[in-house]
Amino acid sequence: MKKILIATAVAASFASLAHAQSSVTLYGTLDAGITYTSNVGGHSQWAVGSGSVDENRFGLRGVEDLGGGLKTIFTLEQGFNLNNGSQATGGKMFSRQAFVGLSSQAGTVTLGRQYDAMQDFVSPLSATGSWGGTNFAHIGNVDHLDKNSADATNNSIKYTSANYAGLSFGGTYGFSNDSKFANNRAYSFGAGYENAGLRIGAGYAQQNNPGGANAAGNVVGAYDSADSGIAAPEGLTFRSRQFGAGASYAFGPAVIGLAWTQARIDNVTGTTVSAHTNNYEVNAKYNLTPALGLGAAYTYTKGAVSDFNFHANQFGLQGDFALSKRTDVYAQGVYQITSAADSAAPAAIIDNGNVTGLSSSRRQAVASVGLRHRF
Repeated sequence: MKKILIATAVAASFASLAHAQSSVTLYGTLDAGITYTSNVGGHSQWAVGSGSVDENRFGLRGVEDLGGGLKTIFTLEQGFNLNNGSQATGGKMFSRQAFVGLSSQAGTVTLGRQYDAMQDFVSPLSATGSWGGTNFAHIGNVDHLDKNSADATNNSIKYTSANYAGLSFGGTYGFSNDSKFANNRAYSFGAGYENAGLRIGAGYAQQNNPGGANAAGNVVGAYDSADSGIAAPEGLTFRSRQFGAGASYAFGPAVIGLAWTQARIDNVTGTTVSAHTNNYEVNAKYNLTPALGLGAAYTYTKGAVSDFNFHANQFGLQGDFALSKRTDVYAQGVYQITSAADSAAPAAIIDNGNVTGLSSSRRQAVASVGLRHRF
């Protein structure tokens, strides 16, 4: 009997050790609310919205300790619309992220569908990539800082360095998976630094022919001209690039941040069409109490479509109250005004989860009251 008890204890110890070395976590975010949009195709709109702050998602995250500091990691993450149960991006089982890789003291290498360096290093310094979420994205989200399901890179290999006294860096390369090596490929690189309350980041990303017909490519479907204020010539070959840098500083209950991004479309086959935008953002978040936070952001956008110049101003406010560590309620509003609305310049458009729609004029306002739960 004593030997049986000892054997049982040893087996339990090994089982406990194995469990500690390998784990799989289910996680996600549920975000829904009532949203008012002042102008969608010339009419005001009331809607039950999905993802005004965070795109709804669920995912599996796993790690296995291989010993000697080496680990296997994976993430599978799906975006969806909470108000009707549909996929955020049709035809994709895991639309946000799907990758596997190895992690060690030298850094992490992963392969699959994953975010690029602009989204890793610059997005967290903007309102849309931190507390503000979807509604606070820059006009048309052409700089891809709002990490929705459309903006991850397929067929990519990614390296993320270890943290060296606050400094980290990394990059991605998305293969075209085509005999024409450069047809619908993508690549990016970036770096960041953190010390006490200071955080700095910079990045660059490029997609070759993201609207092309190469179904095996890395960014097919990532550029939707209906959702961008500057018309992306889908079906033609072109080059899309995003540059950016930002900084934030936290002191006490407050965080202030600055961000600059540039998005460019050029090298359009058979035409001289080109477009670019520069976004200049200032944002701030202040926690009045541990449960109540207030945020504000302003972005000035200056751009051009071929020879036509335009600009836009966007203002946003948010109040957020935590009911618990995982559940909060929020109220927010974003207003955008562009310099003109004609065939050459973008109409106003505020990224609004799954109820986004172009304004028929140079103005648009969005107000949302919602509930968000994380698990």
